[in-house]
Amino acid sequence: MRKTIKDIQAHKNKAEPLVCLTAYTARVAQLLDPHCDLLLVGDSMGMVLYGMDSTRGVSLEMMINHGRAVASGSARACIVVDMPYGTYEDSPGQALENARRVMDETGCDAVKLEGGAKMAETIETLVNAGIPVVGHIGLMPQSVSEESDFRVKGRSADSAAQLLADAKAIERAGVSAMVIEATIEPVAAGITQAVSVPTIGIGASVACDGQILVTEDMVGITGGHVPKFVKQYARVGEMIGEAAARYAADVRSRAFPEDAQIYRKKAS
Repeated sequence: MRKTIKDIQAHKNKAEPLVCLTAYTARVAQLLDPHCDLLLVGDSMGMVLYGMDSTRGVSLEMMINHGRAVASGSARACIVVDMPYGTYEDSPGQALENARRVMDETGCDAVKLEGGAKMAETIETLVNAGIPVVGHIGLMPQSVSEESDFRVKGRSADSAAQLLADAKAIERAGVSAMVIEATIEPVAAGITQAVSVPTIGIGASVACDGQILVTEDMVGITGGHVPKFVKQYARVGEMIGEAAARYAADVRSRAFPEDAQIYRKKAS
């Protein structure tokens, strides 16, 4: 039976943290599903799958298509879909129209949007319309315009106070859970203690109620810079490269295809 957003909420202060990963395709969702409480169809797909420089180029249609794929490839995990940049910031009405599309066309359990106190009215509008919302505070990738903006949050007293205020504001607005990204451990831990909904850390704190990583980072597929908060549990990228090299060598030497891969005329 699929976990619901209420099941996710019930993990607050549980001894066993929530296990969350990103998924963008049906097959990856199928592989992750037995092990995860929540699968996030993240707009990180723009950088991971499409080679974009940021998440800002991801469209609503892309999120819906990938969200539908992840929902079809999973049976157990709660499915949350990101609201992409430009689809919810202008007004609560814009957010409601687009969030309804995401919910209706993917069958997901909740949507996720970035922002603190400034997004409280929008979150409240969605929640009042029956759309569960997961918040996202700390480092917010949709707000990053250049590499230097990827900075850890909460290092100053003002930054820490603003993060706590943002967390409390979206809690009051009705979020079911919140992601805290790239935030120093004492601040993330303090927010986790201060709010009544589960916190899901990504580069935050072991004290959060759950953890999430981009799956491609976690299994070593993405190239380039690997964030400090990522632990790579496999080197799948290296394995794919090695497999491609062996395949290329076999093709060039005519060792592939072998007899086992060739169709023969059936004996009469």
